[in-house]
Amino acid sequence: MNTKILSKGLVQFLVVAAFTTLTISTPLQAQEGIKPFVLAAKITGEDISAVVSSTGEKLQQAGFEVIGGYSPYKGAEVIVFTNDKLRKTATRSERGGYGAALRAAVTSNEGMIELAYTNPVYWANAYRLDDNLDDISAALKSALGAEQTFGTGDKVLSADDMRDFHYTFMMEYFDDPSIIGFFDTHQAAVETVNRNLSEGVAGSKKVYQLDLGDDSTGKPMTLIGVGLGGVNDDDCSSDAYIMGRIDKSSPRHTAHLPYEMLVYGNNVEALFGRFRIAVSWPHLPMMASETGATFMSIMCSPGAIEDSLTQVAGGSSEQESGNEK
Repeated sequence: MNTKILSKGLVQFLVVAAFTTLTISTPLQAQEGIKPFVLAAKITGEDISAVVSSTGEKLQQAGFEVIGGYSPYKGAEVIVFTNDKLRKTATRSERGGYGAALRAAVTSNEGMIELAYTNPVYWANAYRLDDNLDDISAALKSALGAEQTFGTGDKVLSADDMRDFHYTFMMEYFDDPSIIGFFDTHQAAVETVNRNLSEGVAGSKKVYQLDLGDDSTGKPMTLIGVGLGGVNDDDCSSDAYIMGRIDKSSPRHTAHLPYEMLVYGNNVEALFGRFRIAVSWPHLPMMASETGATFMSIMCSPGAIEDSLTQVAGGSSEQESGNEK
């Protein structure tokens, strides 16, 4: 394991742990809480491949475009989709490209298959879009179903909370991304990322790509989804490493994956792991839980993810972004 990452992560998490109880904000009680995921259905009598196929067909019939998918580990499949409304909404906000794609997941869990998807309202606010995407929510409910929302435990988060979300003291906000690549042109950045993904650099694989055009500040955006398989079983950047340690509740949070790289202007960036993971698990305890799912159990992962994505962007695994670790 990378001792550099471990030592940086340990210092950060110990500092954060000392302040956690002082910094958790009180949600606005007057607003209804929103959650990151929607459980569409629990299914028996079908295999995963059949559910993946039928889910894709239902999405297409509802006017969505399936742009990619992958299996991050055994018993899990992720489907990535978009439509014209999502793409257009993404261009109206600064760095809005992160919100241009939604994800559905088919997961084998406790003898059943769970079909879940990212809640458009939650992620629209987490990524500071100018639209709550209520019509997208309605379309997905009609197409796939909506038994319950989930993913925040007992924590109540409003739309306003999500627009200013960070897990706790010293952790990143949405507008604190890791800048992991610098290029002369947007096209050169996209080509470099695609070349490295095709070669499987740092155990990576390409899941999808969306060329979005300019955002509200005039910077071009290309969103690329990246699966991280890791270079070995101990690689704490890998999807399986992280999910195996913190995705222990039911329903599963499989639709957290994959991570995004945004070619933004002439640079490549990614949301830092302490934000991107925390958005999917805002209630995850820092140091203790009955299941063992804690941020401490993946303390090496945010830095390892950044290092892996930096290599995909053409940089060195030792390159530092502007973020304080």
